Amino acid sequence: MNKLDAKRRAQVVAAMVEGASINSIARMTGVSKPTILKLLADLGNACAQYQDEKLRNLPCKRVQCDEIWAFCGMKDKNVPEHLLGKLGYGSVWTWTALCADTKLMVSWLVGERSAPYASKFMSDVASRLRNRVQLTTDGHRPYLQAVDKAFGCEIDYAMLEKLYSTPPTKGATRYSPAQCCGTVTHKIMGNPAKEHISTSYAERMNLQIRMGMRRFTRLTNAHSKKIQNHAHALNLYFMFYNYARIHQTLRVTPAMASGVADHVWSIEEIVGLLN
Repeated sequence: MNKLDAKRRAQVVAAMVEGASINSIARMTGVSKPTILKLLADLGNACAQYQDEKLRNLPCKRVQCDEIWAFCGMKDKNVPEHLLGKLGYGSVWTWTALCADTKLMVSWLVGERSAPYASKFMSDVASRLRNRVQLTTDGHRPYLQAVDKAFGCEIDYAMLEKLYSTPPTKGATRYSPAQCCGTVTHKIMGNPAKEHISTSYAERMNLQIRMGMRRFTRLTNAHSKKIQNHAHALNLYFMFYNYARIHQTLRVTPAMASGVADHVWSIEEIVGLLN
């Protein structure tokens, strides 16, 4: 990687954040796959460290949380017995917290969809916020204890639970989703405003993640082979999303809207975090 100049690095990174796979980037740029993966790892760590330092004391008022599924190496049904239960083999979940006003990705965590990870995730979210916020999550039960432990009574918290019907059998395939036939809101803590109980922005972010990172695309062989690279890719993508991608509605980047940046970052500036 040391032989790559800044321009070539920026070219590789631009392809990564626009959803190209590692193999396709290697074909387009002529950079070897090991070199691309080393750049991903080094820059992913740099982006994680930078955002961990800068995304503090945030002025968010409404936060939406969700989880997005992917898998590493193989699907759950193909995990050998001696690897069952080990993180990085089979299903892997990314927990996300999005500011509903500035669209800033406040926090994220790669791991299992379990109570310990819920607690770790919500503790990190709470540590980054300046004020009391209104929080909305889906109906995943581990959130209940995790939010209580992280925020105590200093939060207005509601759950939005979706109700699903049985998927139709005529013309349906095994990938046909169940039809959402309604929602139920639960006020868990504090006094959340009913009109702001929503996870729509967080769910839209899930679509953006799948479009922006090839390893999240369903029904392909572009899935992550190592959970470390999965986390590095997310760190890099959220750096690009927060600091370098102008939001169509806000007309600025989420970082600018949140007051943690004063200009639109370029890909070259992101690559410059390695220096």
